[in-house]
Amino acid sequence: MDNKIRNFILVIAIIQLILIGGLLALPKAVQAIPGRYRVALAERNPFLSNIAEGVIARVAPVATALPAPVQPVGEAVDLGELVAGPTTAVSLPASSTATPVPQPTDLPSAEPATTEPAATKTAVPTATTTPTPQPTATPTPIPLPSQVRLSGLQPVRQSFNNCGPANLTQVLNFYGADISQAQAASYLKPNPEDRNVSPWQIADYVNEQTPYQARVFVGGTLEMLKRLIAAGFPVVVEKGYEPNVEGAPGWWGHYLTLFGYDDEAQVFNSMDSYLGPFNTNEGRTDSYESIAFYWQHFNYTFYVVFEPAQEQLILDLLGPEMADPFTMWQNAANRANEETKAEPDNPFAWFNLGTSLTAMGELTGEERYYQGGAQAFDKAREIGLPPRMLWYQFRPYLAYLKTGRYQDVLALADATLETQGGRNVEETYWYKGHALAFLGDIAGARAAYEAALRVNENFYPAQISLDSLP
Repeated sequence: MDNKIRNFILVIAIIQLILIGGLLALPKAVQAIPGRYRVALAERNPFLSNIAEGVIARVAPVATALPAPVQPVGEAVDLGELVAGPTTAVSLPASSTATPVPQPTDLPSAEPATTEPAATKTAVPTATTTPTPQPTATPTPIPLPSQVRLSGLQPVRQSFNNCGPANLTQVLNFYGADISQAQAASYLKPNPEDRNVSPWQIADYVNEQTPYQARVFVGGTLEMLKRLIAAGFPVVVEKGYEPNVEGAPGWWGHYLTLFGYDDEAQVFNSMDSYLGPFNTNEGRTDSYESIAFYWQHFNYTFYVVFEPAQEQLILDLLGPEMADPFTMWQNAANRANEETKAEPDNPFAWFNLGTSLTAMGELTGEERYYQGGAQAFDKAREIGLPPRMLWYQFRPYLAYLKTGRYQDVLALADATLETQGGRNVEETYWYKGHALAFLGDIAGARAAYEAALRVNENFYPAQISLDSLP
């Protein structure tokens, strides 16, 4: 064979190998592109962005749902009977101490079951025995104005994936705090690629780093939101969001600040740190129906910031059912249970039921609540949850850990970590580390906790877990 032909064939073979290798590496390569750069490209050149996102969608598609349950459910409990539970308030257990390897009886959660903030920045945020102010009596309902609009709130345009710090900044600025979005983010998510700031982290930051106080509540109602606004308090809700924008499909989590309402028009006035408008303080309007629909995706969670002396006023406005943590979660569980009956195929209702039951387990230490929570989460997964669900809410991990279903924890964590965005959620690594520790893989647990701290160096639960390993 002629040398020229031989060399030509060799060159072609080498080119083919390079192309094959490039195609094999392409999914990982495109997944490694920081999300903020993809967003910046979309803002600057939509045409090129659409081409790039089309390539990414082909070589590294996002799953359409979280994986179905892996391990058997175990002995089933009656969820209807479980949500009824005790009708009186329960005493909160003392925070557990760290042990060399996490045990089912003392495993911490990154989502406190109580609305109480962590006592210090070095304590894992779990339920505490610190007494809290209680409503002195059930207040006599006072008819609310049909229309209220707070003045003085200024819009803050969020930077990439920064709705948590941006909405908090809007509220703190409203109270006169001289703080910027960047300052809040520097503690809440020092890594700009971090995909989530949980409500407890926001409250922790406000309570520890500012002269104000914040409390997080679940199971809220539109009436509660209006009551707070009418009393002069803007409210931030955590909600689902489905952007109707080309190149940004799917479901996401979002924070939204509400500062007014109009019963006649059936709308809330809101400041949306993502949608704007940003050249006026008029804000936008969201219908009661829309708020209720997307708010359900996060178990009707909201937080309110206030002066320390106003805590009693907040509790009086919300009523005794929100002041006692167990009652609050039990009411949320009952509400979710009723919604599963009305809409059996609604995965969010089942997820909320699982979340509330798991929180009740945290408060009481009773295993049956964790079992019920795991059952509800199983049902939500069977119906089909958005693939980004565990970027924002994490109690499925705790329910499965508490019921010994470590493979389900690993399956959910690994599914989340398959995408570039999912790899920037510190809680995923933290809970994965717990499962690995339970399975005896201490080296793997150590690596997972360290990965959590690389995503967010201020996520102190991971540091506590890391320090507890032998």
